Amino acid sequence: MVALIFMLAVIFLTDSQKISAYLTRIGFPGTPSLTPETLHQLQRLHLQTVPYENLDIMRGVPLSLEAGALFEKIVTRRRGGYCFELNGLFAWLLRAIGFQVTEHLARFLRDAEGSEIPMRRHRVLRVLCKNGREYLCDVGVGGIIPRKPLEIYGAPLVSEQGSERYKLAQEPFFGYVLHEWRHEKWQRLYSFTDEEQLGVDFAAPSFYCETHPDSGFKKTDMAHIFTRNGRTSLEGREFRVYDHNGVRIIRPANDRAYCELLKAHFGIAL
Repeated sequence: MVALIFMLAVIFLTDSQKISAYLTRIGFPGTPSLTPETLHQLQRLHLQTVPYENLDIMRGVPLSLEAGALFEKIVTRRRGGYCFELNGLFAWLLRAIGFQVTEHLARFLRDAEGSEIPMRRHRVLRVLCKNGREYLCDVGVGGIIPRKPLEIYGAPLVSEQGSERYKLAQEPFFGYVLHEWRHEKWQRLYSFTDEEQLGVDFAAPSFYCETHPDSGFKKTDMAHIFTRNGRTSLEGREFRVYDHNGVRIIRPANDRAYCELLKAHFGIAL
């Protein structure tokens, strides 16, 4: 009944009201413009306020990639999601503001073993700003990723982001490849090609991730969010809080303590 009430409330909102509610959700001040600066701020704030999480999948709650359902979950109920949800709704926001957005399916290559070529199961966004330049945007990875969009034109371009470094390069088979500087060398993070994907194209890979027994999303509870001073992650029942002092590990003693930590660190109320 509560979910139905939330959905009905969303249906009667205008696009302007939805944009305002979304911007309030992520703490964006002022009026957005179609500039790289606005795009950078939107991505950074999104990563600091909307958690990456698979808790519905782990609890057998069916996912929907429909924009209204995503808005109800992420904005109204202040939950998170994974790439198909987070980047799906972020694409809606950017288009509603006026950005031109192209969506792609990416191969997640981080920690791929040997010559393994994984399936395309990651949703990413290519965004055109009013300066005529395109940027790779992504708010849907549960780990260390760029906090700022990366310019696509003229790749490879190195982006220094605090202690992290990223670059986009091009390879004959993989197309655009996002690299991260890790263990003193450039390593692949994920890749995508120029082929545009429509909303319907994400249904099958998302269904695989949501339901297949081999899917990593069905193994254990996961959550991740960036903070102003670092980041916080959850795997199983272990919370890790990273900041300038290092890492603090918290293992809740019971279900009640677990739920309290979810609320405190990720804003998630189960």
